[in-house]
Amino acid sequence: MEDEKISAKKIIINYGVILGVVSILFSAIIYATGMYKDPHWSVGVLGLVIMLAALVYGIKAYKSANHGFLNLTDAIKVGIGIALISGILSGIWNLTLTTVIEPDYSAQVMEIQKEKLAKESPDMTQEQVEQVFAITEKLQSPPISFAIGIIGSLFMGFIISLITGLVMQKKQELY
Repeated sequence: MEDEKISAKKIIINYGVILGVVSILFSAIIYATGMYKDPHWSVGVLGLVIMLAALVYGIKAYKSANHGFLNLTDAIKVGIGIALISGILSGIWNLTLTTVIEPDYSAQVMEIQKEKLAKESPDMTQEQVEQVFAITEKLQSPPISFAIGIIGSLFMGFIISLITGLVMQKKQELY
């Protein structure tokens, strides 16, 4: 059998777009229900499960297309590719949401977080609270939040695809 390498490009694009669209729909539901202001911890867990499922199925699809063989490098490449496309799509959605649809999105979230911090840490002075949120406000600017979103997506994509690759790898025997 010849050493044929299957192109991962189609699988990366398909699963990246699927993950991106599902993530956007999930985010839109969170926004429409108003949960974005103070989300329950389960929202983050569900988002992680969505990403995990898309990456695992994408890597599995690549393995199937590659005659059942998968090495760790290819698993990471496919996972990071899917995460990158999804991160870009989600980033565009978040930019649209926070600059066009709901321009005071960040202000609403920060106001609720300030109130929460005041309740949980009553010994903090107003000056300390303002210092904390001054840094947070800088990180909420559109270009920085876009970059942080992509970096976060790539990081999670790397971790998930590394673990998935280690579990699913099957090397091709060369005789």
